[in-house]
Amino acid sequence: MKRNPKILIVLLLMAVASCSFTTKSFDDPNKDKVLIDLITYVLNQGHYDAKDVNDEFSKGVYKDYLRSLDGSKRFFYASDIEEFSEYEELIDDYIKSKDISFFDLTYQRLMKRSDESREIYKEILASPFDFDKKEELNTSFEDLDYVDSKKEMKERWRKQLKFSTLINFHDKKEAEEQKKEEDPDYTIKSDEELEKEAREVTLTSLEEYYDFTDDLERKDYFSVYINAIVEEFDPHTFYFAPQDKDRFDMAMSGKLEGIGARLQKKSDNITIMEVISGGPAWRSDELSEGDVILKVKQEDEDEAVSIVGMRLDDAVKLIKGPKDSKVTLTVRKKLLGTIENITLTRDVVEIEETYAKTSMVKKGGKNFGVINLPKFYFDMENYAERNAASDIEKDIVRLKKQGMDGLVLDLRNNGGGSLKTVVDIAGLFIEKGPIVQVKSSGQKKEILKDKDPTVLWDGPLVILVNELSASASEILAAAMQDYKRAVIIGSKQTYGKGTVQNVIDLNRWLRNSNNDYGDLGALKLTTQKFYRVNGGSTQLEGVKSDVVVPDRYSFVDIGEKDMENPLPWDKIDAADYDTWDGYVDFEETIERSKQRMNENKQLKLIEENARWIKTQSDNNVHSLNYAEYSRSAAENKRIAKRFDSLKEYATDLSYTSLPYEKELFVSDTILKEKRDRWHTNLSKDIYIEEALNVLSELKVNNVKRNKVARINN
Repeated sequence: MKRNPKILIVLLLMAVASCSFTTKSFDDPNKDKVLIDLITYVLNQGHYDAKDVNDEFSKGVYKDYLRSLDGSKRFFYASDIEEFSEYEELIDDYIKSKDISFFDLTYQRLMKRSDESREIYKEILASPFDFDKKEELNTSFEDLDYVDSKKEMKERWRKQLKFSTLINFHDKKEAEEQKKEEDPDYTIKSDEELEKEAREVTLTSLEEYYDFTDDLERKDYFSVYINAIVEEFDPHTFYFAPQDKDRFDMAMSGKLEGIGARLQKKSDNITIMEVISGGPAWRSDELSEGDVILKVKQEDEDEAVSIVGMRLDDAVKLIKGPKDSKVTLTVRKKLLGTIENITLTRDVVEIEETYAKTSMVKKGGKNFGVINLPKFYFDMENYAERNAASDIEKDIVRLKKQGMDGLVLDLRNNGGGSLKTVVDIAGLFIEKGPIVQVKSSGQKKEILKDKDPTVLWDGPLVILVNELSASASEILAAAMQDYKRAVIIGSKQTYGKGTVQNVIDLNRWLRNSNNDYGDLGALKLTTQKFYRVNGGSTQLEGVKSDVVVPDRYSFVDIGEKDMENPLPWDKIDAADYDTWDGYVDFEETIERSKQRMNENKQLKLIEENARWIKTQSDNNVHSLNYAEYSRSAAENKRIAKRFDSLKEYATDLSYTSLPYEKELFVSDTILKEKRDRWHTNLSKDIYIEEALNVLSELKVNNVKRNKVARINN
């Protein structure tokens, strides 16, 4: 399909326009001050709805920053906050004058309080807890006051640690009782033994937490401060430190250059947590989960570098590298305990779960395709590389070869991605026309259109969404809804993110400078708002499903409207478009589906479960008395048992992979296992089941289909 390359201009708008910002000089010798000056300048010049940096702005930054540093209020004292409060309305002035003394004060104080807390938790966990004592813990930390003394601080830690240990203790007691049921000769451990084991689990968790914080450097905390500033503009403007930008690029493209393994730091060891299917480590069959990497040697180096005790990010930098380069790892094998040198050739590793996956299912004598799209991925360096639109196009062609009669596009939990892929995907289902309207601050709207009259799929289409379908997902669902091209099934409304972000490389401003600040990272900046073709924004309101079905998120506050500092909803003029006339009973099919959903006992149980989950999440007061906690846990288990049938629900539908993928299974058993698991989940998915019901009922206008066929030919 031909696509209009000018659409790319919208995505690159800020990259081009920002060249005019470079008239300002950023020449302060202090890197942190340069970063503050540069970021606030870009925000003021390029943000869609730039805010006044004033006292109210300062208060917002102050509140969010302290919450980020100490959300559970177990580090800072009331005296610290009293000292910090002098800066509450001065942060705006400090931003303008490039003064970072407030950050320095809070950072140094946090380091001091963090060191003190190590002694507190070790002392508390050295002694047994009394689970007979009647007391409570309030986990609504926002409502708690800061403590006034070390005694109060120790008491706050004690209650929080006791609660964690109580949970562990309760679980261990239940496990012991289960063992006794299975083996009458088994001797149950004493409460004293179990309490000690429970405390050790809590201690281990804390030590892992402090191992992680020990790896953090001053620059990591400075990023927290920077983000407290930029997120005051809106919840999606975000500063990426250099290593975070790399992770973002990888997440958007779904691939990385390296050995194909996920790593985690445990104590001082860099441990392999997962070997990624298809990557160099997987192909070598020499590395396994649990193996510890001790040293790393590049192919042009004589000596290996020890990574024991190294920060995880620094170790990862040594291990990953460009395609076709070699790296030798000194590894302690988990199973054998031996130490081996393993040489791998790095490659581009595609993270399979990032990409679209496709299945075929038979129902009522018809063949239906199911495509799950986790995100609208693309390569930020080269759009012509693998992307969501090209993958879906290929899969639709494959499905059509298998005689597809209808298509389900599953966008549940899809948080968005590339705007261009949305336009390209939408173009697969309509002849031509506007897909989304984009508006920049102070400029005329731009309409992104599909200009290719060919239609790859002209048959029945259902799109599944939920509360976590956001941004690009909402654009596609909204366009297909406005055109009446697809039936939207899912939550009452989607996430409600109607803004466009562009990632700005902050280093560009300093390329002509003699100062060497190192990598400054990037700023994800909200530069535009997008609107449906009918003129309405998806901001805050999201997309309202044609057929509303409850799910576990139905009563949880997780949408854009529940975020801090969201941009408002508004409306612009509608674009010029014609609705799809390829169905003869579109509205009737929707009404029949609604009626089925209203009468469905399984969905009523799902809604009841969702309401119960909401009450559980709203409960912030917990007993630290074992008997009371145990009674409450037993009652919750009793109630939860009523919802066991939700897990047991299954259909008689059988899902299969497409022929090309079955060929891959011969050499990739991990991929086969993943697909088998997905197909099992699909067979238990009541939402997919209803989507198939709708597809089987949607009647196609054959006059329209013949017309489209002539155009395609």
